[in-house]
Amino acid sequence: MKYGESAFDVLYLLFAVVSGLVLLVRAKNGTGRLMGVSVLVLGCGDAFHLVPRVLNYFADGDFTAALGIGKLVTSVTMTVFYLLLYYVWLGHYGEAENKAVTGAVWVLTVLRIALCLFPQNGWLENSGGMTWGIIRNIPFVLLGAAVCVLYRRKRKEDRELRFVWLYILLSFLFYIPVAVGAGVVPILGMLMLPKTVCYILLILAFLRVSAREESGTGGR
Repeated sequence: MKYGESAFDVLYLLFAVVSGLVLLVRAKNGTGRLMGVSVLVLGCGDAFHLVPRVLNYFADGDFTAALGIGKLVTSVTMTVFYLLLYYVWLGHYGEAENKAVTGAVWVLTVLRIALCLFPQNGWLENSGGMTWGIIRNIPFVLLGAAVCVLYRRKRKEDRELRFVWLYILLSFLFYIPVAVGAGVVPILGMLMLPKTVCYILLILAFLRVSAREESGTGGR
């Protein structure tokens, strides 16, 4: 199993980083650049967790701290990713910014990152308990839910991004059991694979938007 999972992780990281760079090169406007940056944040952030995980399978040594710090970095970058998704939504659909919504998104983002920095998370020992797994993920789930609802409202207006809300929803359904219970039931960690598939599908949606804009074909 370690060979299959490791190959999947490496291919995903390569796909995410290359896709982010492609999006940046193709970008015709600020929204296109935001798509590229968000995908790079996603891929590079995940690398901090997945690379030590792969090395742990094949190299001798204690990767406890590396895995824990990797989870911390990924937790922060995933939060930033959803913040960027909100701004991609604003730009892609030409929506006027609602200060209340933007304020809520920022508050949830800052709160989530702040909670991740508490020593009670036990990152260095890679031993965070269920309680803090729940606490730090409350604002993250609320942030994801807000972004999910926004994309769902626009699902009928856009071919390329019409399923983004679903990818977000499914990713959280796979993520929550891992974040809360993987420390107690390690097999739950396998749910990160379908979660990653959701992100691959989201990246592909961004690439389709980029390809359409590069080719100069019609609207949504």
